[in-house]
Formats: sequence, structure tokens, C-alpha cells
Amino acid sequence: MADDEKIGREWQEDELDAIVADYFDMLADELSSRPYVKVRHSRDLMARIGRTHRSVEFKHQNISAVLDKLGLPWIPGYIPKRNYQGAILDAIDRYLTRHPGILEAFPASPSAAALAAPEVPEIFVPPPVLTPPGAPLPEPLQHLVRKFDPVERDHHNRALGKAGEEFVLQLERRQLIDAGRNDLAASVRWVADDDGDGAGYDVLSFDNQGHQRLLEVKTTNGSARTPFFLTRNELALAAEQPTDWHIYRVHLFATERRIFTISPPLEGVVHLIADTWRASF
Repeated sequence: MADDEKIGREWQEDELDAIVADYFDMLADELSSRPYVKVRHSRDLMARIGRTHRSVEFKHQNISAVLDKLGLPWIPGYIPKRNYQGAILDAIDRYLTRHPGILEAFPASPSAAALAAPEVPEIFVPPPVLTPPGAPLPEPLQHLVRKFDPVERDHHNRALGKAGEEFVLQLERRQLIDAGRNDLAASVRWVADDDGDGAGYDVLSFDNQGHQRLLEVKTTNGSARTPFFLTRNELALAAEQPTDWHIYRVHLFATERRIFTISPPLEGVVHLIADTWRASF
């Protein structure tokens, strides 16, 4: 039962820690395809901390909004709402610091995921609309994003990257087989795994007419708008072979697994920002 004295008052640290932990318990069930009941979680939480249903649901949506900025999956049904209490950032920081494994969740079997994926037209979605750079994030949120930087995290999470590449490999073969081009499907090659990084693309595939497609796979558990790194080598190949080279942006990988594609010239579809410096003597 809600505590009338708490209505209109800011949440306290122990309450925020409780709802963040409960949210991540539900998210773990979501990512593992285990059944759970949101209403039951909300009811139990309300009984423990004395907050109203409306307040609890709004705070769940606040957590989703922060996770979206961190390039993490969030619970379907809790649509992000960004007008959040700053203290929720500290609670999420505390939880992720204690439970870093949640930052690297992805399907255990990418090949099985590709075979069990929805029909191909459902997997491929339009890219996000390019929008002008917005106002900078509030400093507390900037600090949290820097600490758990989704771009750095995805870039260095080789297991996630390989899982996404394998998913695309199997998906490309599946598309060609469905199109009656078993011959081409047999020639699809995981270049990054066979030859190592450095080619400027990850998967060699083909369209139904046999024209080669050089696919650079960028994978994230976050949403479509999660930023990603491009290397100098990738940009060079994009400029040299703009007809063949494509980015496959695999997103929502731990949950829905969706892909949008972008092709050169990249300047019209993404903001390219120099982000690293080479230091030498």
C-alpha cells in the first residue's frame, strides 16, 4: 500500500536501489526468455517501498531512458521517459558497477538465433533519420555515459562483435538459399574470422545476381541510434568501393535482433566525428 507521506516527495537512495535492482531482475528474465510478470514485480515493489503504481511505472520508464543512452537493452513496455530525477543515475551507476556482466549480454548461439529469427523482411528496418546535433547531455548523464561508454564497450567487446558477424553470416546464407541461390550461399565467407581483421569488412556476401557485397558488421545491444566506431581502413574501403561496401548495423541484438543498412556516401546518413588521436614521438 502506498505511503501518503511519500506522494510528491523525491525518491530516496534505498528506494532507487530497490527499483533499479528489480528492473534488472526483469531485464535478465527478458534477455533469457524466462517468463515474468511486470504487474507482480510492481506490486511487490510497491509493498516494499510504499510508492504508488504510477510513481513506480514512471520510474521504470526513467530507467529505460538512461539504459537507452548507455546503449543497453531495456524492457519492452517501459517506453523511455527522459524527465528523470538525477539520483536515478547514481543508482544505475551503483548497480552496473556491481554487476558488469549485464553490459555484455548477447545470445549464446548466434547461428541458432539467425535460423530462429523472424522472416527476413522483419529483421531489416529503415535506418534512423539523421537529425541535427542536439544540445549536449546534462553533465551527470554525460559522466555516466563516459563511464559505461557504449561505443567503446561495443568496439572492444570482441565476443559481441563476433556473435553479430556470425548472425549476419548465417542470415546472408539463409537469404540466398531462400532465393534459390545455394551456389552463392556456399560462397558467403566470414572474412574477419578466416583472415582476421584488417580487410575493411567482415562478411563477403552476394546479391541474387551474384554481385559481391562487402559487409561491415557493427553490433550493439542498444537501440538503432546507439553510436559506433568506424576505422580509417573501413572508411577508405567505403570510398574505394562504394557500390559493394555496406554497413550492417545490428541492434537490439540481445532481444529483438534488427538490422539496418547504410551505404556510401556516409556523410548523408551519419554524423562523422573525429574521436581518437594517434600520439607519436
